[in-house]
Amino acid sequence: MSAPAVTVGAVARPRSVQLALDLFELTKPKVQSLLLLTTVTSMYVAGLPSLELVLLTVLGGYMCAGAAGAVNHWYDRDIDVQMGRTALRPIPSGRVSSALALSWGAFLLSSSMLLLGLTVNWLTAGLSFAGFVWYVFIYTMWLKRRTPQNIVIGGAAGAFPAMAGWAAVQGNITTTSVALFGIVFFWTPPHFWALSLLMKDEYAKVGVPMMPVVRGEKTTRNWIVGSTVVLVLSTLVPVFTYGMGGRYLSSALILGGVFLAGAELLRRNPSKPLALRVYLYSLLYLALVFGAMVCDTRL
Repeated sequence: MSAPAVTVGAVARPRSVQLALDLFELTKPKVQSLLLLTTVTSMYVAGLPSLELVLLTVLGGYMCAGAAGAVNHWYDRDIDVQMGRTALRPIPSGRVSSALALSWGAFLLSSSMLLLGLTVNWLTAGLSFAGFVWYVFIYTMWLKRRTPQNIVIGGAAGAFPAMAGWAAVQGNITTTSVALFGIVFFWTPPHFWALSLLMKDEYAKVGVPMMPVVRGEKTTRNWIVGSTVVLVLSTLVPVFTYGMGGRYLSSALILGGVFLAGAELLRRNPSKPLALRVYLYSLLYLALVFGAMVCDTRL
């Protein structure tokens, strides 16, 4: 007898297949792509890791960040059900129970710690765990619903993978690994505030105090410009801590100049299409900056 089917939108899938897809969705794979990119590029800035080490670090890092994503889905289920962007997620749609989502997160977290600790090193496991704690307890449970500065402080969660990647190769924490952490940390506010301009009404609907909701769109656009300046300056730090050369320096200045020009244009000419372009460019920007570091270091 075949397994009963679950209909999602216009697609009917066997229940076991749908459950697997939902558990995968709980790990927030779209968010993970940049986390893994900063992890891998940081590894190649730190040295020449073996393919086995890269794969183990990526798998462990994905599982740990996926655990944080699953717990975030579990905790935010009350507001997710109210927003059009999130109402079809596995928990608010009723396809996955909140208990299963929390158990899935616990399983992924414990498995990732064992995998990273036993096959990579315990410092990498510890840094990955710090990212989990920061995202779940400091950002999701404490800051997100209390302050418009939630993403400024909470953004550190997404910066730990860069340090973890470095630690996987070097086995230590250095000024350069802290600089890599800082780039992602300072990148998060302008990236997320551009997105929040697009999602302002949804956040207001559920009472999440994102910057545009509490301080207004004009203030948010000003903050995007200011934080982008800080970001561009932070990308210059590896030149001094790691001796990166002209290839990286010129790339960082050009990429940062484009980002800053877009932020300033958004400040002067507010519109959702422009906010979307700034948001999308921010994704490309981070990938290219870290890629430029690898090119400068390895070539």
